[in-house]
Amino acid sequence: MHERSEHVNPEPSEHSHRCGSVAVVGRPNVGKSTLVNALVGAKVSIVSNRPQTTRHRLLGIATLEGGQLLLVDTPGLHRGEGRFKASAMSRVMNRTVRGAVEDVDAALMVVEAGRWDEEDTLVFDVLRAGGIPVVLAVNKVDRLKDKAALLPFLARVSEGREFAAIHPVSALKRKGLETLARDLLKLVPEAPPAYEEDEITDRSQRFLAAELLREQLMRQLGDELPYATTVEIERFAVDTTQKGGELLRIGAVVWVEREGQKPIVIGKGGERLRGIGSKARQQMERLFGCKVFLETWVRVREGWSDDEAALKAFGYGEG
Repeated sequence: MHERSEHVNPEPSEHSHRCGSVAVVGRPNVGKSTLVNALVGAKVSIVSNRPQTTRHRLLGIATLEGGQLLLVDTPGLHRGEGRFKASAMSRVMNRTVRGAVEDVDAALMVVEAGRWDEEDTLVFDVLRAGGIPVVLAVNKVDRLKDKAALLPFLARVSEGREFAAIHPVSALKRKGLETLARDLLKLVPEAPPAYEEDEITDRSQRFLAAELLREQLMRQLGDELPYATTVEIERFAVDTTQKGGELLRIGAVVWVEREGQKPIVIGKGGERLRGIGSKARQQMERLFGCKVFLETWVRVREGWSDDEAALKAFGYGEG
């Protein structure tokens, strides 16, 4: 059973039930995943302060009064420049974003309050070419030092660009989300719910376990190995023989690109890997609602992030 905090509930609609898909798109590190989690009311998408934490398409299911929003969280869309941005992983992630826009009812474009650069323009151009209505969420308004700068910023970014609605929000502090959800519901068709009320994502527990471990790797190794690690779940078994309820037995491999990166992940006497595993296990237990026994290993696959075959083997570009 997933743990769901109190989710956003816009005012009940006088109309019949609405249900549809909304692509959540933006350049890296604008808070897309935090916003998806806030609207869903549970952690379905991992977050860190590193750009490109989200690498896969992931569906967050926000069940609200009067409707259900199927929020497609996507990697940050970016220009193909620099060492990482020119890599195979970068190309796969950009394809994932562009593909997500092709089959949705609307888009939620997320930008950072006070900042609009050429990558934001790239995102807007992709959405405009998709021919779908776009709602603009101006996130992180709580971090604006000069609050008086917000209105001029909103006027500037909307000049010459058509948005179905514009919402200043703080995903982290859950501010402005009710009216945002209400406007998104207006853009999706009248339809019965696609998922049960207690479902929060279309992804499996196995996938989420890998993501929660990768989140801790990004958070604790971000400065040293920001993009050199990925996670593969080798074993995922439900043990019902334990007293006190269900136990998940999970075996996970942390893949790095070079032999010299293994000791960075493992740490002195294995201390760092144990700390990463412990925090990931706690997040898994909270999300899955049961005890977790997690084992981790570190292995090397040379240059995996710039190898399209390796990326496919690790599940990148799927879904």
